[in-house]
Amino acid sequence: MAKSLGRHLISELYDCDEEILNDVQQIEYLMKKAAIESGATIVTSTFHRFLPHGVSGAIIVSESHLAIHTWPEYNYASLDIYTCGDSVDPWKAFYYLKDALNSKRQESQEFKRGLFSSIGVPENSAHKIEVS
Repeated sequence: MAKSLGRHLISELYDCDEEILNDVQQIEYLMKKAAIESGATIVTSTFHRFLPHGVSGAIIVSESHLAIHTWPEYNYASLDIYTCGDSVDPWKAFYYLKDALNSKRQESQEFKRGLFSSIGVPENSAHKIEVS
């Protein structure tokens, strides 16, 4: 497996609970809980409810970010979960949110960010990723 600085999940959540998707306080709570579930350290967050419906928001974590955009009218949410370092598992955040939003169908892709081979760090390096 290629070593990298970070892991980036791009996820589509379908057939979610419409009421939850339109509740800005609930979405912020669930996103914070997902960050904690993944092992991340929350720095700050910002969320906005659109009229007539929909929520967008982001949790900034020491290890990068978690973002969500919801379309309650389509029972759909898009997730962007980017984590750096070895102590955080973005899949734990994904699985938590999938269940919390009652998603019945999902699509996800994981991308490695900052591949050691591309940025000039030897694969066998004992390089420690610092997260502040």
